[in-house]
Amino acid sequence: MENAERSQLKTKKRIVIKIGSSSLTHRETGDLNLFKIEKLVRIISDLKGQSKEVVLVSSGAIAAGRQALHYSARPDRLSQKQAFAAIGQARLMMVYQKLFAEYNQTAAQVLLTKDTMVHDSSRYNARNTFDELLTLGAVPIVNENDTVSTSEIPLVDNFGDNDRLSAIVAALIGADLLILLSDINGLYSDDPRTNQAASFISLVREITPGLLAMGKETSGSSVGTGGMAAKLAAARIATDSGTDMVIANAEDVDVIHHIIDGQEKGTLFMAHKNVDFDLMHYLNNEY
Repeated sequence: MENAERSQLKTKKRIVIKIGSSSLTHRETGDLNLFKIEKLVRIISDLKGQSKEVVLVSSGAIAAGRQALHYSARPDRLSQKQAFAAIGQARLMMVYQKLFAEYNQTAAQVLLTKDTMVHDSSRYNARNTFDELLTLGAVPIVNENDTVSTSEIPLVDNFGDNDRLSAIVAALIGADLLILLSDINGLYSDDPRTNQAASFISLVREITPGLLAMGKETSGSSVGTGGMAAKLAAARIATDSGTDMVIANAEDVDVIHHIIDGQEKGTLFMAHKNVDFDLMHYLNNEY
């Protein structure tokens, strides 16, 4: 049964969807799951047919690079990760562009670094680029530029993970809704994989310090990086900027339609626009 909070998601026009590496790859091999990617593209194309603007924040470049080079192990050296990303980002975009073209849609690649966002002129240009791409009817596909970003230096030039990157993009472009697709149903009082008594939280009206303390800096996947702490940090950025956010399970990407149709899927974080919201504050102090 719909409630008022869920029903208002039907009206959202500018939507950011984030999907992680673990949701785009086969668990057994780490190779790209082309069936799931094709379904995701079809759903986004259908949303476009409803006159909605969609930005996709997609991980998977390193995984695609591993697949291209037939490298089964997860890389542990920074230079190796960057090399895989350089190979995989082109491969991943080739897949997206081919699939979107089948649905008469145009995909555009946008690679960001934290350095882009912390400078006024480049941040302004990034916002204008997104606006123009959306006006032209394209689907911007966003990823952090892993080839030059360095996860070992989180306070210098990286966003930390694509959960927070997607929230920053949502804030930058004034999105109505951010959907984080993950390998978990939403927010729980504790990690349900280790605590069967953990209770599911369907609606969050305010992000409190106690709620943030529930976050775990862990990820259950060999290809993903963002744990629940990253998702709660993303929720704080999104809701403070005036964007509703939903964390939902990416096992079946049809959940995107269910969310926008107002069904009770995932955890909904209600926007509560902070009049003092300053994206630079989060960029400089939150990571």
